[in-house]
Amino acid sequence: MTKENILLRVKLRFNSCHSWAVPLLLVLLTVSTGCARNEIHASVKFENIALSAEGLETFGIGFITPSTVTGREQDIQSLAFIFARVMEDRRSNMRVISLPETLSAINRADLADEYKQMYIDYSDTGIFKQSSLSKVGEVSGVRYLAQLKLSGFTQGSRGRFGMLGWRMIQTKEANIRLFLQIWDTQNGAIVWEGTEELNYASDTSTEKPVTFQLVVEEVARNLIDKLP
Repeated sequence: MTKENILLRVKLRFNSCHSWAVPLLLVLLTVSTGCARNEIHASVKFENIALSAEGLETFGIGFITPSTVTGREQDIQSLAFIFARVMEDRRSNMRVISLPETLSAINRADLADEYKQMYIDYSDTGIFKQSSLSKVGEVSGVRYLAQLKLSGFTQGSRGRFGMLGWRMIQTKEANIRLFLQIWDTQNGAIVWEGTEELNYASDTSTEKPVTFQLVVEEVARNLIDKLP
């Protein structure tokens, strides 16, 4: 809602307001149009098992298909896209292969069926078969592969200030839980992993929600900054 629209709605209510309500409405108007407050609470945990900055810079990293909970399958492409873009921005000295590039290389090499089976085995065991990882890394031209897991994402809103049936300020909220693993295609080992749960809240007078892209970008920056 624009400031002009808010002013118009205030004026329309002035005729029916008691004298004491007018100053209060003006105070609420000032708050709703002049203040926007964001609160971010993040819990980040990570473990560097056997990953080095030199290895990343020398051999590069590629993204493979993320995993997710049932009902969020439509988000996995954008999840990998956002992470790859943030990684390219924050680690410009490192070669980053996006998910579409990885999938294209796999398909050109006629490895689609083996890639599918690799994920079937992973869903049962939590392990990517080393021989399959090695082939994916070889055709992608990188040593390390990043696999994301989206454990949950929710959005919502609640009213903060209102008067005369008008909700002037709302708190827009989002919560995301995400896990990142990095695999070494040469030996099939997990060399780095990290997890984050993030709560994002924004006090606003607009109808704009806290978007999936916004919170994923925040999580991506936090986790990528923990890489060696």
